[in-house]
Amino acid sequence: MTNRVAIWLLLLLAGLLVLDGLAQDSAFTIFLGRKFMELLQYLAIWR
Repeated sequence: MTNRVAIWLLLLLAGLLVLDGLAQDSAFTIFLGRKFMELLQYLAIWR
């Protein structure tokens, strides 16, 4: 991955987070955060 591609991906991700914050009051971001926490709890069992 080149630096140019990495910057475009970062800008795209930041834009999607801003759009989610403005349009849906960060509902999708909160949903992903909760699912990520569930995944971490599941993976902690295997430790």
